[in-house]
Amino acid sequence: MEKQKSLIVAVILGAAMALYPTFTFAADFYAGKSISIIVGYRAGGGYDTYTRIVARHLGNHIPGNPAIVVENKGGAGSKLAANYLYSRSKADGLTAGVFGGGLMTQQALGAKGANYDGRKFKWVGSMAGGAPACVIMGFTGLKTLDDVLASKKTLKMGSTGAGSTTDDLPKLMKGLMGANFDVVSGFKGTSAIRVSMQRRELDGACWTWDSIRVTARSMLDAQGDKKLIPYLIEGKFEDPEVANLPQISEVVKGKENVAAIRAWLAPYRMLRPIALPPGTPQDRVDILRNGLKLTMNDPAFLKEAKKLNLEVDFVPGSEVEKLVDDALTLTPEVKAKLVALIGSKKGTN
Repeated sequence: MEKQKSLIVAVILGAAMALYPTFTFAADFYAGKSISIIVGYRAGGGYDTYTRIVARHLGNHIPGNPAIVVENKGGAGSKLAANYLYSRSKADGLTAGVFGGGLMTQQALGAKGANYDGRKFKWVGSMAGGAPACVIMGFTGLKTLDDVLASKKTLKMGSTGAGSTTDDLPKLMKGLMGANFDVVSGFKGTSAIRVSMQRRELDGACWTWDSIRVTARSMLDAQGDKKLIPYLIEGKFEDPEVANLPQISEVVKGKENVAAIRAWLAPYRMLRPIALPPGTPQDRVDILRNGLKLTMNDPAFLKEAKKLNLEVDFVPGSEVEKLVDDALTLTPEVKAKLVALIGSKKGTN
């Protein structure tokens, strides 16, 4: 019996000693340092809002309690940030990036400017999924999807660049539903798109409801010409503004079209991922993965997110890896369809 007890104690002590160096290293490495998180969009949008709230709590759950600094590097639908993280950031566990999950689809399509390989990023996890939605301004006189699809006037839709919801969804609506859209690209964030809609330079836009309902709340609450009106969504919500809206996946018809839209929708399970550069040491990846997991379950974080009406849907880094692999594995038929609608094998979007 004594031998058995001694063996059990030895096993426990061995396991503890195996873990101890990692925790000691983590505390030593991150103590007194800063972790930079590069957001691929301008300040004021959904990605920026989510990242800054997570950043306020993340350092409390990493040994050594490093400071978390958020930087904005908007452009090309967040491709600039993805490319920067992939090829120019030091793989030391001190730089991370947040960019659109839809960029994985852009890589799969061979899109211009997608100079990264999603399978080589080290994925920390995703802060939330997303529900793509489209909105139109009150001054257009349009209110429903039927109104929009019947519009004789060409509607100007704001876009942050290929690979983003703002760019892809209007193009998919144009190709699969016959929407009379002119997609105006070049905006560095949805905050800039909102301003242009208020100035009547744009008629509408598509991004995600979890972001729209927070960052565009004043426009949703406005009246008359200044009101922002949701008319299409993917995902069920109790919010009365979208509870009965048509679902994207149900509106699209035709076997090939349905397969294409489902493939495009797949990355929205991990819409707001946090990534590290290729080659980041696995022990630091594991430390940050655990820190994010603890943050996403932190009562203080959840209280702040609830106060801002933000949806929290944590996806662990290991699962993000699988979702990325799925997004990069398209059948030839689906790839050809999506290339025709939102990308190009030759890299011209």
